[in-house]
Amino acid sequence: MKETTERYVKAMAEALESKKGQDIEVLKVSELTSLTEYFVICTATSTTQVKALADEVEFRLKKDFEVAPHHIEGHDSASWILLDYGFALVHVFLESARTFYGLEKLWKDAAPVDITTL
Repeated sequence: MKETTERYVKAMAEALESKKGQDIEVLKVSELTSLTEYFVICTATSTTQVKALADEVEFRLKKDFEVAPHHIEGHDSASWILLDYGFALVHVFLESARTFYGLEKLWKDAAPVDITTL
């Protein structure tokens, strides 16, 4: 299952890259919480791009792996969309929202993941 989860997380990051997501970070949080194994965090330059990035992750995982999120939050406001896949939470932020919420600071003890090694 670990290899499968890592493939999914890599696909998430690649989907974000394909739509020009900025400052993509993957954090392994499994040692810190039982909530999820990974956070995938990305910045968008507009509300339109926030939606496009989230939609691309959802599309790619459904198309390539037949995996859908359990829950989606924020699609109406589009300053922060959260895709909850259980094993990973994908956070797509406008820059101002990413700075305000500071997930990387809140989860500073999480291990950063180099997606090229997954």
